[in-house]
Amino acid sequence: QVQLVESGGGLVQAGDSLKLTCAASGRTFSATAMGWFRQAPGKEREFVAVFSWSEEGRYYADSVKGRFTISGDSAKNTVYLRMNSLNPEDTAVYYCAAVGGPYNNPLSDHEYDYWGQGTQVTVSS
Repeated sequence: QVQLVESGGGLVQAGDSLKLTCAASGRTFSATAMGWFRQAPGKEREFVAVFSWSEEGRYYADSVKGRFTISGDSAKNTVYLRMNSLNPEDTAVYYCAAVGGPYNNPLSDHEYDYWGQGTQVTVSS
């Protein structure tokens, strides 16, 4: 069984920064991509960013481009999300997700095999 454990969420003020960490553990597992999604109250879960080891690429939602940076460490099966210039619209539960094989669209949550429990990010104005 593969487990994803997120950390780094919290309560911050608008303009502040946070760094989320997601580590995959469990049976032998090598992620081909790991990403972050978020869900705000009353809204559907949405894509935030993905780091692809198989494509050596990074993809971001338009709403976070230029503010968020995703990075990864394949040896540790860990992905990070650095979030700068946070605003109240970024308030949500942030979920880490991982895919262990080939995929077509890393921006779609349907592609992911494993999910973390989520970490709350709250940005006050």
